[in-house]
Amino acid sequence: MRVDVEVESSISRTTRARQLEAAFDVPAEERHRLSWRVNLPIEDRPWGVGLIVGPSGSGKSTILNRCFGGERAITWGGDGVVDDFPAEASIEVVQGVCSAVGFNTIPAYLRPFHVLSNGEQFRVTMARRLLESTADAPIVVDEFTSVVDRQVAKIGAHAVQKWVRRNQRQFIAATCHYDVLDWLQPDWTFEPATGMFAWRSVQPRPSLPIRISKVAYPAWTLFAPFHYLTAELNKAAQCFVLFAGEDEIPAAFGGVLHRPNYNKGPQVKGLSRLVTLPDWQGLGLAFVLSDTLGAAYRSQGFYFHTYPAHPALIVGYDKSPNYELREKPGNIVNSGYGQNAMLRDSGWRPRGRPNAVFRYVGPKLTVRCAASLLAGSHHLVAAV
Repeated sequence: MRVDVEVESSISRTTRARQLEAAFDVPAEERHRLSWRVNLPIEDRPWGVGLIVGPSGSGKSTILNRCFGGERAITWGGDGVVDDFPAEASIEVVQGVCSAVGFNTIPAYLRPFHVLSNGEQFRVTMARRLLESTADAPIVVDEFTSVVDRQVAKIGAHAVQKWVRRNQRQFIAATCHYDVLDWLQPDWTFEPATGMFAWRSVQPRPSLPIRISKVAYPAWTLFAPFHYLTAELNKAAQCFVLFAGEDEIPAAFGGVLHRPNYNKGPQVKGLSRLVTLPDWQGLGLAFVLSDTLGAAYRSQGFYFHTYPAHPALIVGYDKSPNYELREKPGNIVNSGYGQNAMLRDSGWRPRGRPNAVFRYVGPKLTVRCAASLLAGSHHLVAAV
């Protein structure tokens, strides 16, 4: 694709404009012209993700509009953003694409667009762009990640490119932020300021340092508003937090309850609450935390069970080799743990929602490491 792009506009000739020209010795002109010679050899090989990047004013938006048709307008007006998605799309399809870009806080689906955070607005807008796209035209996004926190930008870019490649679509973004490059992993980049075009190979995203620690119960208050079912957590729960990044920011929470097993076999530790804060959704940190706790409890001789109702969690656990499906969604009442008063008093409610039941069957932590982590005297430090 070779295109000569030119933008011409008139220049103000008011008294104030002439004073400004005189003060800064700007040559007087009647018209102003900007032009770019764009060489995008994107027909030479297959690609999925392209990025136009450079400083403000370098022509990114103009090139995006002239070469690729520009960004399609998105409007919002529903009582909840879930109502703004196409009427013909099933709730399963809507939830699937929202989950794919890290918009997983179910209560936020029910809120109007204008009350969402910048990060949530960015993700749900991306979900609509992806869902409403067609295979015969690229998805075009201008000012990509410009209005969100840079950590949200990186994770959001990573989530978007995964969906695009998985669904064999084409996606083109324009941005002034180079920090998303290693997370979006574009197949090609173009810099209008220099006229440089480059093919790239897809590489692993940057690693993210994490720390998992046992924490006191009040840590739940940070995560409670974002749980997809309820803000309640039994006071007997053992609480764990995954801290992410160099600054060790709280990112994911796991609350574990003891659930007596009245059948034969080991006692059960149940993952009662699993929450990832919105800014960190899309990296699979909830599963990193869940796997770590499963490995620790299994090494201590317990069964470690999860009871997900969120469709994305059910699919994730079902795909993981570390978990064995014990009960399909909706059949939890037959799970064999009985309707004992002790279970009811623990806060577990086996009826009323379509839980699945999964048992952790993956690798174990060493006995010493597991005992220290579960006792709160050791922090598990790693990178994902």
